[in-house]
Amino acid sequence: MLGTRRGLVVFAGTALATFGLLGGLVQLYAALWPKVGFNQPATIVVIICSIAATATFRAWPRRSLRREFDLPDISVAVRVGDLFDEPGHLVIGFSDTFDTDTTDGKIISPRSIQGQFLRRVYAGDRHRLDADIERALRGATGDHELSNKIGKRRRFPIGTVAVLGSPNQHYFCVAYSHMQDNLIAKSTVDDLWTALNHLWDAVREFGQRKSLVIPIIGSDLARITSLDRENLLKLVVLSFIANSRQQDVCKELVVVVHENDYEKIDMLEVRAFLQTL
Repeated sequence: MLGTRRGLVVFAGTALATFGLLGGLVQLYAALWPKVGFNQPATIVVIICSIAATATFRAWPRRSLRREFDLPDISVAVRVGDLFDEPGHLVIGFSDTFDTDTTDGKIISPRSIQGQFLRRVYAGDRHRLDADIERALRGATGDHELSNKIGKRRRFPIGTVAVLGSPNQHYFCVAYSHMQDNLIAKSTVDDLWTALNHLWDAVREFGQRKSLVIPIIGSDLARITSLDRENLLKLVVLSFIANSRQQDVCKELVVVVHENDYEKIDMLEVRAFLQTL
């Protein structure tokens, strides 16, 4: 709580405000009822405890944040949890080749979102997943290059979205990284911004304004090194808000922070960021 600049500012600001409020109330009480005495040491202890409790409550890092917007009528939530336990449509990040092979971890890591998607949604049936992706990409436009790597060789433009699942729960599989011939996926901030813009378009078309759940894409195997997880989270939210103010995307965006990333993100800073939007 006190290990970050934002935590110190919130704690100190709340403590000073609470001290001023309680001090004023004590003085008002003494002025209105001068003949009614009170135990000064006990009062001081109560004031100190109240200040500490209020400041701690305000500055304590949250595991869940939410901001409601009036124009447009949408909400943004940020919470720690498991992406696949969340209700609503899910966003799954892919490379531009839409590889799915997690057999030995050389192409797709089993611990990645794609790997978990294959295991938890498709029960490890890679052939069924590949068939669904191929069907979803049948009408994809753009220049399709061929790579020389092992695995899938057909490349799709950054921002290509394969919409899987059903209207009750869609899986928006968006290409936001380049899979190189050495099987290392790389992406940039520009790639991510482009991919997000195309993602919102797909959600407008297929999402029926239902809640959309997205992880902090670009934070791990995509190797976007110019932004840390906290700033990648802010980029996702900023892109969503900017697009929603142009044209409605969905009713609610939920950004899920993995438990392992919680300590790497200053939730007080994220809360302050949401309040400025």
